[in-house]
Amino acid sequence: MNSYLMLGLAALIVLGAILAAMALAYRRRVDRRTGSLHQLLELADRLEGDLKSCRAGLQQAHAVMSLNPDLPAHGEQEARHAIDAGLRSLLQQRIWIRDQAPRASQQQLDQAVHAMNDTRDRLRPLLAALDRAQHDLDSAMREHLRREHDA
Repeated sequence: MNSYLMLGLAALIVLGAILAAMALAYRRRVDRRTGSLHQLLELADRLEGDLKSCRAGLQQAHAVMSLNPDLPAHGEQEARHAIDAGLRSLLQQRIWIRDQAPRASQQQLDQAVHAMNDTRDRLRPLLAALDRAQHDLDSAMREHLRREHDA
């Protein structure tokens, strides 16, 4: 009888270890999924901020450069359309996150995070160039005003 007790105890320990391992694996999967969803939403917010910052910078630059800031230049219209297209695309991504992400596979979530990171990476040099151009334009305007004031 003692051997049956030992065998039962061993089986119970093995079963407990298996259940603990399964619970740990499930918890890791849930944590990874939650992390991916959180990262995806955070990236969407950052990308939206980047796009809006780009739009504001372009509007400011074109307003300074144009003779009539109320009438946007042709290049400004193209830039607005491109930024608006980016914002529409981001809205579609947010709708996907809302509607599909809860049922999406981890691979689909990872792909969405990767795609959004790639978009932000492509946008960064454009934002940096816009920032440099804005700085150069501001410097040129200050210089122009200084010369005008001195004359």
